[in-house]
Amino acid sequence: MDAMPPAVSSMELAAPAIQAFGELPPCPPRRAPETLHPALWLGHQLGRQAEQAVPSGFAALDAQLPGGGWPRRVLTELLLPHPGVGEIRLLSACLAATQRAGRLVMVFDPPEDLSAWALAQLGIDVAQLLVINTRCKVVAGADSLWALEQALKSGHVGAVLAWLPPRLRAERLRRLQLAAQAHDGPAFVLRELAAQQRPTAAPLRLALRADGADGLSVRLLKRRGPPLDAPLRLALPPVLSAAAHRRAQVLEPAPLSAADALPAATFVNLA
Repeated sequence: MDAMPPAVSSMELAAPAIQAFGELPPCPPRRAPETLHPALWLGHQLGRQAEQAVPSGFAALDAQLPGGGWPRRVLTELLLPHPGVGEIRLLSACLAATQRAGRLVMVFDPPEDLSAWALAQLGIDVAQLLVINTRCKVVAGADSLWALEQALKSGHVGAVLAWLPPRLRAERLRRLQLAAQAHDGPAFVLRELAAQQRPTAAPLRLALRADGADGLSVRLLKRRGPPLDAPLRLALPPVLSAAAHRRAQVLEPAPLSAADALPAATFVNLA
């Protein structure tokens, strides 16, 4: 039986080419995976955003959000134990900046009438705020999420803020997330706190709780990046008078603030 031929190295195989064309060019340096595409990141890193994020107005929160602010073209899900914990004041800097850029802000189905005075104190122009109420149905079985989905798909809205109906099915949230991909701006959906036990198509999910009259506790339940163990405590812009602030510190639970009691603006009822 013939003996097996000796192993040939890759350099020996490449020797004729080296003799014919000179030295082979050096291999380019290997790129880190997270630099190949904005949707890629390592497990210990915060994800990046293809679109520039919108600053939240809170440096501590921006430092924990992928892209350094509220993302565009995706849903941001805010979970509340009840309306009025500080969600309007949390989003006021983003909404006001959107209006200053000349873009429309749409609010869908607020649970109570919004306070125009309090919104003005937060820098929000109520005259440029469009409030749509889809819960006043005239036609039985009408889809209350149709208007929200169309607004996201239109691509002509600057920011969207929507209170979703309770116990929303996962496939309906996926449809809204797909529609948000055409929306060049932040899109916030507010849901009940119990929804944290169910999966979500939204890439960013936060749970909010009141922490005093002008404080807010924020837990990042889902983000493109590593989990955050401890909640953030944010100091919200104060809107209460001195007397109301003293009462809020004494009463338990704290009363609904004027800013979070929600606008006397344009209402549109859709069937």
